[in-house]
Amino acid sequence: MTEQELNKTIVRRFNHEVLEQESFTAFQEIVSRGFINHTAPAGVDNGFQATFDFIGQVMKKAFPDLKVEIKDMVAEGNKVFTYKLFHATHTGDFMGIKGSGKQVVMPVMDIIYLKGGMYTDHWSIRDIQDVLKKAL
Repeated sequence: MTEQELNKTIVRRFNHEVLEQESFTAFQEIVSRGFINHTAPAGVDNGFQATFDFIGQVMKKAFPDLKVEIKDMVAEGNKVFTYKLFHATHTGDFMGIKGSGKQVVMPVMDIIYLKGGMYTDHWSIRDIQDVLKKAL
């Protein structure tokens, strides 16, 4: 298996086991202790534990039935780009938007850097338009 194939397998595992199932064990196996989430808002901790806390305390509280559909994934060197869709029921607060109880789809684009099979850096763009429309 090439480095790029291995990295794509790790990214798929992260999406399934960490984002969907909220597995801290998988998170520890996949994410480096020196990890940096470059998407975290200014002034907010962007490290290892804060990233897992965001998944559990924000994402999974707002979208407890979150499912990730990876539409496209490209790997080059130690980078993996994903275009994916989050499918979920918006039941809790998300970034100041009250839960609507409605099904939403949130397009997400990620760039992940990996070293030795572990996430070291992450950038992301989320489109929350569907969440906003259905909450209003």
